[in-house]
Amino acid sequence: MEHFRALLICVIGCSVTVFGYPSGQISASCDSMLPTHGNNGPQSSVAPYMITVSKTTFVPGDIITVTIQPKVTSDFFKGFLLEARLVGGNGITGTFTTSDAKAQILTCGTQGNAAVSHRNNDQKNNITAFWTAPQGAGPVRFRATVLNSYDTFWTGMESDIIEALQIANSTCGSQKFCLSSPLNCSPDDSGCLFMSSVPSSDGYVFEMSGSTAGYVAIGFSDDMKMGNDDVYICTKNSSGYVLVQEAYNTGNVPPTLRNTSTTGSIVSSYNAGVLKCSFITQGSIALSQRSSGNPTYYVFLVSGPSNADGQIQVHSTKLISSSKVDLTSFVTTGTQSGRSRVVLGHGALMLIAWMTTGSIGMIMARYMKSAAGKPVLGKAAWFQAHFYLMILTVILTIIAFIMVFVEASDWSGGVHPVLGCIVMILSFFQPIAAFFRPDPKSKRRFIFNWGHRINALVIKILAVAAIFLGLELVDSTPTQWMPKLMGGFFAWEVLFYIVLESNMRLKTNRTYDNPDKMMQLETTALIIFICGNLAFLIALLVGIGQS
Repeated sequence: MEHFRALLICVIGCSVTVFGYPSGQISASCDSMLPTHGNNGPQSSVAPYMITVSKTTFVPGDIITVTIQPKVTSDFFKGFLLEARLVGGNGITGTFTTSDAKAQILTCGTQGNAAVSHRNNDQKNNITAFWTAPQGAGPVRFRATVLNSYDTFWTGMESDIIEALQIANSTCGSQKFCLSSPLNCSPDDSGCLFMSSVPSSDGYVFEMSGSTAGYVAIGFSDDMKMGNDDVYICTKNSSGYVLVQEAYNTGNVPPTLRNTSTTGSIVSSYNAGVLKCSFITQGSIALSQRSSGNPTYYVFLVSGPSNADGQIQVHSTKLISSSKVDLTSFVTTGTQSGRSRVVLGHGALMLIAWMTTGSIGMIMARYMKSAAGKPVLGKAAWFQAHFYLMILTVILTIIAFIMVFVEASDWSGGVHPVLGCIVMILSFFQPIAAFFRPDPKSKRRFIFNWGHRINALVIKILAVAAIFLGLELVDSTPTQWMPKLMGGFFAWEVLFYIVLESNMRLKTNRTYDNPDKMMQLETTALIIFICGNLAFLIALLVGIGQS
């Protein structure tokens, strides 16, 4: 009798083989993915099984076929547990269905259809399930535990990373770190500058999105100034091909690209002027080598133009986290303004100075001497208008220069700031030289006149060139309409200079017999010129405001 009882216990014990539940009802193991029986731990050897998937990217609603099978076709397994886990966040995501008679769907906690397990402990050569991608999911890996027998099992088996094609902010603060401008904006919005990060087993999963015709980049720094920083760049070349690059920033020069390949699983798109990139770093951020424990960084998020080869130029938009960030903590931070208001104010003042006050003041001195009417305060009206308009132009230029110089804190930025500095210096000395001009009857007066005119012409040309370059930096629309509109303004001014110069030549040759008619023509031309300049100025100021 005792022998029979022992035999019965042995038979029952051998029949309860898989996860302690041969029926596969193992919802209790969803979190740990470990069997609830036996004294042995998982095998340390490489699993003789693999997980294959039908797609490597997804958008919400996509269905991906997932298969577990032995690496050797003659092998088999008896039990399994399959789940979809967020990379870094490690949460269970998505839902499963299956038509495989050897498999069944499980509920994990309150989440229905969250996992797949065996239906019995029969030998299995493969198993197939179908995973539906949810809204807002980041990159995922399929993870499985597979049992060959009661005490022999492998856990932590993973598929390749399946990358999300849709960058979303729905899991910011709970499953990934996010930095955006405006705060909590959607990456699908054209006015949103966005990045997110999730730590992975190899490094980080990064997502970037921004309205730009050139590039979006993220940087990690020990301080709030650029220099000695690690940078990841998503840039578009003239062919529309999107490149992902890792670089090192030393401050006042373009970033130095790293020679080694450090990114993988790259997914990118450029649609309606919005550039999106997601990728996985294959190594830690280099700055982490300077810190012990869990490193923290100031996070930079910038965008700007790039040339035809995809080489980036100085950024036009800059966003910096207000404090150092631990990328393993899922928080959301950002600002309500993605582009510096100081930079936009600088651009607006330069437009006002060199599209209205400066242009009109130069026109008054050159062509409007006979149309300015009676003297004002002892001086000719044209001279008073010219003098005060040009003084105002210099004041606006100096204010704009100080604003952007304080904001930038350095001389970086390519040709634009260099031209701006030259314009500021020449503009500053122009009225000073005018105070020391010789008497009109002096023999040296012509030297002053020519020097004053040439300097004014140089200032005007350099100012227009600087404005062109500045608008290219500010305008992130795919059509780059603001520099084109500035080209229209330049053509408008050239046309009026030709008309007024021709009129002055005719007046010198005494073609006009009626002086009143000549003054009327000049006055009308001045009014039309001012109205046209104001129209161009208002359009560009609106564009800057929308930036």
